Amino acid sequence: MKSIAVIISKGPSNNPVKRKIEADVAVWVAADPRFELVVAPNLYDLKAEGEGVSKLKAFDGDMIILTWMYSRAAHWMLNRAGIAGQEGQSLLTYGDDEDQEEPNSEEDEKPRVIDELALPQRRIYCIDLRASQNPEEFLKEVQRIGEECHADGSDLVSWLAGKPTQESMKRFLNPENDTAVGAVAPANQITEDTSRRWYPVIDFSRCTNCMECIDFCLFGVYGVNGQETILVEQPDNCRKGCPACSRVCPENAIIFPQHKTPAIAGAAVAVDGLKIDLSRLFGAPDSKEDAVDVAARERDEQLLLAGREAVGKSQGIPKRQEDKDLAPKDALDDLLDELDDLDL
Repeated sequence: MKSIAVIISKGPSNNPVKRKIEADVAVWVAADPRFELVVAPNLYDLKAEGEGVSKLKAFDGDMIILTWMYSRAAHWMLNRAGIAGQEGQSLLTYGDDEDQEEPNSEEDEKPRVIDELALPQRRIYCIDLRASQNPEEFLKEVQRIGEECHADGSDLVSWLAGKPTQESMKRFLNPENDTAVGAVAPANQITEDTSRRWYPVIDFSRCTNCMECIDFCLFGVYGVNGQETILVEQPDNCRKGCPACSRVCPENAIIFPQHKTPAIAGAAVAVDGLKIDLSRLFGAPDSKEDAVDVAARERDEQLLLAGREAVGKSQGIPKRQEDKDLAPKDALDDLLDELDDLDL
């Protein structure tokens, strides 16, 4: 059977606890012949045309991604880079992913961009490394996925049972392993130089191609492809730290993986129209501002920093605000309608 690619994406910081988890998982996975290990810089920071993405694109089979971000964010970040596949389900989840809400049947009836995508049949499993501080939890999950993918031959079971093979023990006891992830063979590392990036990722399983993001963003980040489907065309045009377009997306389909607010960073929370408090969900301050007010303010701040004029809510305000017209009319509405009919 073809080996399964296991990609360990290093955290953007040099936190020693995170580095230790990455190191332990890397050393043990490297000892299992079912898997082909690759240790990479933070995947979010890789350039689309760089060495790292090219190396990942060379794998055409099932993949397991271990990274310090929500699994939904990781899956669609890879999709944007051209590394596509069916979403494999991990049993090891983090935070809000454990309390995922199911959208109602009405939401399910909406056409989604994913329905038009020709995704490869291979599975991509994304595991959030924040889910546990015990490396064995990740090893067991990688093992389970390996069995699910019908891979054959493994000594990972003997590792977990405390009975590694001689070859595995030789690898583990190699003094070079004291340098942790850096000890992984050069052929198994992506050494591309990276810098911290900030750009949106679109979850096409939620996106309805409503184009509200392209109307709202005034920095040229979004575009459309030949099929008139929304895409992140110029990611580096995005203003660092600004998540405004995510706040105005009616389907919570726009993700900023490095944002501190779970709903924006890719947590698997469901957005059911306007029936929930969007302001709280997207981290709005406790004030009279709703999510759209916050987004407009954030956009104005970035416009001013770029030497442009603030526009407030005069441009690209989400169409979902038109839903207010669906409320039952009262006497004032009737009076306004009569004035409109007079064509004064």
